[in-house]
Amino acid sequence: MQSLFPTAPSELSDEDLAGLYAYPVERTWVRSNFVSTVDGSVQGADGRSGSISPRADQRLFALLRSLCDVILVGAGTARVEGYQPVQPTEVDAPLRRRLGLTELPAIAVVSRSLDLPEALLAEDGGPVLVVTTAAAQRSRPDAVPDHCETVLAGEEVVDMPTVVDQLSARGHQRMQCEGGPRLLRDLLDSGCCDELCVSIAPTAVAGPGHRMTEGAALQPPVPLVLRHVLEQDGSLFCRYTRMRG
Repeated sequence: MQSLFPTAPSELSDEDLAGLYAYPVERTWVRSNFVSTVDGSVQGADGRSGSISPRADQRLFALLRSLCDVILVGAGTARVEGYQPVQPTEVDAPLRRRLGLTELPAIAVVSRSLDLPEALLAEDGGPVLVVTTAAAQRSRPDAVPDHCETVLAGEEVVDMPTVVDQLSARGHQRMQCEGGPRLLRDLLDSGCCDELCVSIAPTAVAGPGHRMTEGAALQPPVPLVLRHVLEQDGSLFCRYTRMRG
């Protein structure tokens, strides 16, 4: 993988990549990570992101998971993509030890209905937290198994600032959102998303695939600052941060 911007083209080691994507140490930080085709779809013909993800993107995906405390994902995306608790083989254990992180990142699945994917509720692997509303918990008090922690973030609608505050209070300051499009839209709308990492796969698919964000228009649009562009085998890896102030 090589850097194209802001530096002159140069090859990057695994250590270089970890430095480029390092989280700020002084505050909670919410990063999103999506892969998209050149024509703007975040899904392949099978409805999954994995089918449009080239090998270089999979390498970066593993690195970004290795750097975070918690993976934030919507229940719908977790179902479609077949999410399970994070396994030791999916992350860089030596890197996590050097950074003082837990052995495995947690997954925080956001669900207002508590219709949870069974595979994600397995007891092996990293911790799983279920983020939901007080109303949902009252209506389905037995939906979350005992080995998963419930995080309440709102009465009837999941409130994104509350989600971030609750996860941060549990020591999960390095957050990575992996979708879906509505969850990312709500994080952006609430001002909670600090960074967008976009992998652009060198392919076009057309069809009905989702965009990176969906839902009501963001008013005003969220301004972003391009921080770097990397390249490998024709795939581009762009990192943006939210323009503050």
